Amino acid sequence: MNKTVFVSGASSGLGKAVAEYLASSGYRVYAGSRSFGREDVSPPKGCTGIHLDVTDGSSVNAAVSQILDKEGEIYALVNCAAFFTMGSCEEVSYEEISRILDTNFIGMVRTVQAVLPAMRKQGSGRIINFSSINGVLSIPFQGGYSASKHAVEGWSEALAQEVSRFGIQVSVIEPGDCRGGSRKYRNLNPNSADSSSPYYEYYIAGTGKIHFDEQNGMEPVKVAKAVRRLLDSKKPPFRKVVATLTQRSSIWLHKILPGRLFNKIISDYYAPKKG
Repeated sequence: MNKTVFVSGASSGLGKAVAEYLASSGYRVYAGSRSFGREDVSPPKGCTGIHLDVTDGSSVNAAVSQILDKEGEIYALVNCAAFFTMGSCEEVSYEEISRILDTNFIGMVRTVQAVLPAMRKQGSGRIINFSSINGVLSIPFQGGYSASKHAVEGWSEALAQEVSRFGIQVSVIEPGDCRGGSRKYRNLNPNSADSSSPYYEYYIAGTGKIHFDEQNGMEPVKVAKAVRRLLDSKKPPFRKVVATLTQRSSIWLHKILPGRLFNKIISDYYAPKKG
């Protein structure tokens, strides 16, 4: 196959799973992460590690230039880099929300803008941006993360409309809960976790439920396989949901139920048990 794929956020979690699976499937994978370049951190199996900080434009441009200098082209970009803080909308600081957006949304914009000139010159290319079920609906204590993924959805839709004339195809993938990995890029807001917080009991119950759902979620390789199918498809869909039936149903309910009712259902799901 020997097609070159650039995967961001590839040191752990879904990014690592995607990079390793694509490499095992015959793609030439460049795995990007801030961790790579340190002696104690190895790239995913079968991949070439490359230092990448998506919050730094010069780092992004250097990584893309390095790949192009070596390979001459980039067939696909898969944006997996993500970070979030769990806390109430009231208690997570502006600075922390800015950090989340800078990684999850603006970081994606930086990498896309860096590869587009080469893809336009090639007359082809694939871009897969990782959104989430949280890019379609929101849940408690993930307001900043949900906002960043909603931004990914909207921006990617405009991008797809603009670049299709250059032979570039854009997809957004919306994974549900997956096992392992997410705690490595997640912060717990100390204000919400303090017993003096007005949200404390709800926060403890809600984050406990979130952890439980993740640890009982899908294997990351299921998402990695979906990414490969998008890359292999001649006409990939713009949106691809990879989730359990229950989580798929939540998207459907979000579309058809009155917003007030849907919000109550979600709020009650994450609330402390009565009695």
